[in-house]
Amino acid sequence: MRLIRLGEPGREHPAALVSDTAYVDLSDIVSDFDEAFFAAGRLEEIDRIVARRHADGQVRQLGSQRLGAPIARPHQIICVGLNYRDHAAETGQAVPAEPILFTKSPNTLIGPNDEVRIPCGATKVDWEVELGIVIGRRASYLDSPEDAVAYIAGWVLVNDVSERAFQMERGGQWLKGKSAETFNPAGPWLVTRDEIADVLNLGLRLEVNGVRKQNGCTATMIFDPYALVHYISQFLVLEPGDLINTGTPPGVGMGFSPPQWLTAGDVMDVTGAGLGRQRQLVVGPR
Repeated sequence: MRLIRLGEPGREHPAALVSDTAYVDLSDIVSDFDEAFFAAGRLEEIDRIVARRHADGQVRQLGSQRLGAPIARPHQIICVGLNYRDHAAETGQAVPAEPILFTKSPNTLIGPNDEVRIPCGATKVDWEVELGIVIGRRASYLDSPEDAVAYIAGWVLVNDVSERAFQMERGGQWLKGKSAETFNPAGPWLVTRDEIADVLNLGLRLEVNGVRKQNGCTATMIFDPYALVHYISQFLVLEPGDLINTGTPPGVGMGFSPPQWLTAGDVMDVTGAGLGRQRQLVVGPR
């Protein structure tokens, strides 16, 4: 099942895709894909409703409607740094012995095709295609990575946009470089866990102005998604609807010589196998 949210920012309504161009509306039975929805454990019920409505012809065309992020603003966005060996190498940093964790402001979340805005004073804005994990159940002190499977609602494509000067030259706090408005495009859909046969073999790609920059695969992750959920649960409580950005493969702007940074007018095309496609226009500061 592919869950989507349609409509203008702040007024999105829940739905489910039944093809690449058609959907079933769910706004009469679900208020939003938020913490309450995931906590209620309704994914199987919604799957049955979508199948029934599809069979009954209750299908609408997507057309030019805006796609919002497929989940409502989460309680928290947890990010994992340097989770691909070759990405660590291109940044000149050691492969971590344990996952590097940092947070990103939840209000960075935007739709997959919304504009990405360069923040005031920024000079080194970068791109990062990533696999995102959406938490389906409250998770704390999980016993093993195998147990973590049942706590995952599904997967989502994300672009962990970063401002490297803020991140690395302003006191060494990654939060500063990760939390500007619009810095977390997500979607176009949340694909439920059962729809992805092998989450450890998903291609992730990103282009800037039609030029391929990143071409990675989740197979080269250092810490896989199940290990990450288990690990994070040892340090904090994951709530239903929380988002985990699992790290990026090589090809980020800071890894080039000389480095390449985003400027106003650039266009990012982001794709993930089974996760869909995004496109963001980069715009200047307010």
